[in-house]
Amino acid sequence: MFIVGEIGVNWEGDFELLEKLLLNLKKSGCNAVKFQAYNMEMIKAHPLKDRLIKSAITESNIKKIDEISKKIGIEWFCTPMYLEAVTLLEPFVNRYKIREVDGRILMDNKTSPLIDRIMKTGKEIIISSNQNPVKSKSYTNKKIKWLYCIPKYPCNLDEIDFQEIKNYDGYSNHCNHIIAPLTAAILGANIIEIHVTVDKNKNFIDNAVSFDVSEVKELIRLIKLAKKIKTSE
Repeated sequence: MFIVGEIGVNWEGDFELLEKLLLNLKKSGCNAVKFQAYNMEMIKAHPLKDRLIKSAITESNIKKIDEISKKIGIEWFCTPMYLEAVTLLEPFVNRYKIREVDGRILMDNKTSPLIDRIMKTGKEIIISSNQNPVKSKSYTNKKIKWLYCIPKYPCNLDEIDFQEIKNYDGYSNHCNHIIAPLTAAILGANIIEIHVTVDKNKNFIDNAVSFDVSEVKELIRLIKLAKKIKTSE
């Protein structure tokens, strides 16, 4: 089981907050945390662009993020959303995440300069999708791991088709009930990605789909308990 805490835009450039979050996620049992790499050009029309850009992985913060992660002993990786971001990330990460909109390109058995660049690294690629990956030629590529995901923030529990889990390597959560990722894990998902936050009462942009540290800890406890019960059967 590989459990990823998606920090994304929930840290806003605050290194003190980030270190606290990473430490608690490590203690809770998360295997890795994930960030996002985008630039101002991509978000210039967004009303919260000034807040969003603070959370993006850039040349000015990447070494500090890597330093904090190594100090705590937790892996970090990232979703590069533009071509140059891959070059920036390459010395630091062991794997990449491709967002759902780029994953559709592979689902259609096509490619793009960004996907080509990530593929050339030879590293593991994680892709979120709500389309059955069996239809993609990339399904047999052992370097690619597919996560079942409903691309809605947040999605309702009844919008998740848990029968689809068998077609994927894991599950990326946008539901605010821990029963969703727990069910996915019980049904065989080997990778669980959840959005995380240091405080659900604060005004972080992705808090509506995020779990706080206490919820993450409880989720991982329940996953381990369920796995233990299944093993003993």
